[in-house]
Amino acid sequence: MTHPLIRLRGMAKHYGEGATRVDALRAVDMDIHAGSVVGLLGPSGSGKSTLLNLIGAITDPSGGHMILDGETVYDGRWLRRDLRRLRLEKIGFIFQFHNLMPFLSARENVEVVLDLAGWPAAKRRERAQSLLDYLQVGDKAQAKPAQLSGGQAQRIAIARALANNPRIILADEPTAALDSERAAIVMDLLRKVAADQGAAVVVVTHDDKIMNRLDVIHRLREGVLQSPEERT
Repeated sequence: MTHPLIRLRGMAKHYGEGATRVDALRAVDMDIHAGSVVGLLGPSGSGKSTLLNLIGAITDPSGGHMILDGETVYDGRWLRRDLRRLRLEKIGFIFQFHNLMPFLSARENVEVVLDLAGWPAAKRRERAQSLLDYLQVGDKAQAKPAQLSGGQAQRIAIARALANNPRIILADEPTAALDSERAAIVMDLLRKVAADQGAAVVVVTHDDKIMNRLDVIHRLREGVLQSPEERT
């Protein structure tokens, strides 16, 4: 068995202290391997988004140990000074709403991430176009977000998430705004990304339409991670 791309041990998050303390996550242990698409499920307030944000280095943990793509990034404290650089190097984010910049074309929306990472202009354009072609929206490169369908816009958002070759893709309700057909297409694309690029994809979802496209389901209840459910 290869080493997991994501390894969590005792990861916890609480807010407040003493009588007002709220435990959002309690000592979560989890391994997620390359090539897998993993679902995080649970009722509202169970800790799903908190866990996703901890993995994404957006929220500060209250304790624990985290390894991302072979690097220990948290061990009671962040071991990276620049968390923005950590996210640029290792993590791609996909959200329920595509959050594309309305004044930029589809290709320019993808190039933004590469610009932040310091890629030269010609290489940015080449990489962005190749991703749009890979996701079968290359013909929409010059279109503005208002000219795209919901499914097309979500594919552009996936291209943006993949721009800097991250091995970890974090998706928060990526199909909630899509109908069944478009949701299936998006999940099939994420499965393709996981297989082709050796990525780990973690999906927070309430969407029954996509359960058959998850390899493993992790359920959270009141901040406690339940035993994983392997999908066949």
